[in-house]
Amino acid sequence: MSQIYVPGKAANEYSRYAVNLYTGCNHGCKYCYAPAANRKKREDYFTVIPTKDTLKHIERDAHHYKGENVLLCFLTDPYNSLDTQLQLTRQAIKALRDNGVNPVILSKAGALSTRDFDLLDSSSWYGSTLTFVNDEDSMEWEPFAALPEERMAVLKEAHERGINTWVSLEPVIIPEQTFELIHLTHGFVDHYKVGKWNHDQRANSTDWKKFHSDAKTIMKKYGIKQVMEPKFEKGFYVKSDLIKECLRVEND
Repeated sequence: MSQIYVPGKAANEYSRYAVNLYTGCNHGCKYCYAPAANRKKREDYFTVIPTKDTLKHIERDAHHYKGENVLLCFLTDPYNSLDTQLQLTRQAIKALRDNGVNPVILSKAGALSTRDFDLLDSSSWYGSTLTFVNDEDSMEWEPFAALPEERMAVLKEAHERGINTWVSLEPVIIPEQTFELIHLTHGFVDHYKVGKWNHDQRANSTDWKKFHSDAKTIMKKYGIKQVMEPKFEKGFYVKSDLIKECLRVEND
């Protein structure tokens, strides 16, 4: 059975295919859904473990996905602390590229991920989750992830090297900071995925209809077109959770 898989539900809006090289993550993000999805306590999820035989499976099966995008990774950061030693991510990127598959990276590790930029090009995508502008909020919610300025600097470097760049604007915890992130990054980010804040009652205090409208206005200001299908191309895509919430408010 291939370990390159089709993500379910909302995850499929990020990528048609994905692979998880590890389970567990070191960032300790308070909003992370992965511990619950894996039926683990949050503190236990801090231990990173390589997924068994994943590289072997990628090398065996990647040719079936020629021309497709494969995301690294949903359930961990591909550039976690263990990968500094094992470098499974670098080996996986090589195996995908050797078989004509386009790697799509999603990382909050910052400068560490530039290690593999030599393997990426205009057929690849490098992305980061951007949640906050200021360091204090980032350290509170994402205590062991790279700070926002470092993540943005890495995105800019990727863009300058001809690598496609993308940003996940989710979760949206403080909408004003999300808007500021668009202001700061629109010059070197090719694609945005705009979501909301899920799995937390505090999200109910946000006017999501207004957020949706304001986000679209800012994108339009910078000439960023809306992409209606969940695929990687220049522009911004609004996730279905946000659209459904806006429709729910309208129907109440």
